[in-house]
Amino acid sequence: MLDDLSTITHLVGAPCLQVVGLLMGLAWCVALIRRDASIVDSVWGLGFVLLTWTAYAATQTLGDEPRRLAVFGLVTAWGLRLTSHLVIRHAREGEDRRYARMRLGWGTGFAWKSLVFVFGLQAVLMLIVSMPVLAVMCAQHVPPPGPLDFVGAGLAALGLLIEAAADRQLDGFRADPEAHGGVMDRGLWRYSRHPNYFGESMFWVGLGLLAVSVGAAWALVSPVVITVLLLRVSGVALMEKTIGTRRPEYAAYIARTSAFVPWWPRKG
Repeated sequence: MLDDLSTITHLVGAPCLQVVGLLMGLAWCVALIRRDASIVDSVWGLGFVLLTWTAYAATQTLGDEPRRLAVFGLVTAWGLRLTSHLVIRHAREGEDRRYARMRLGWGTGFAWKSLVFVFGLQAVLMLIVSMPVLAVMCAQHVPPPGPLDFVGAGLAALGLLIEAAADRQLDGFRADPEAHGGVMDRGLWRYSRHPNYFGESMFWVGLGLLAVSVGAAWALVSPVVITVLLLRVSGVALMEKTIGTRRPEYAAYIARTSAFVPWWPRKG
């Protein structure tokens, strides 16, 4: 079982810190050269993939292979899909307006401030959110997979599918010339204003349940943190702060559509 952080720190702490530090350091250098901080979003999913691979390689002698392989496959599929999606979107749209505003507001201090408050902060968050992954990789003397493991793996897989489908539907909407300036309310977006974020939250809830099955209930901090970020910080709250001024129809969309958890649209 795994009931504290000391085992993780001992087994995979150093290599995981090195991987995250190197990735974010390189991303920061590229961002300075290209004057484009959006690269930090593109490497977010890749960072989890590298963390998972690193932890898996460092703990191959510990056993519990079914759970380890499940987490390895789920995170690899989720991270590579998210990275490819964001790389393609970034190539099409350029630097995200959030980072453009930061660059303007921080002025000449943007380079060093972005190292700490953009790349450094995301590195710390990556380590916190990855706790379920590291917990499963480092677990020893655990019981065979049971119902909780199947529920967790199922939720993670479903969350991945929902997030991927929502992103694909939104990309198709944006590519439609007739939809320019309109509001996406088709497919999954009819039932939630942010189904992609809901899918990502569900993914980490599923991994959290896998961590609970090996005695690491404290790793549930991961889905809590990512859900709060998606709802209150970098996701729903930030995106909807200005979208109403750019798309007047969005107010009616808010009135009839659930913000996060998919549900039937309200009438009236």
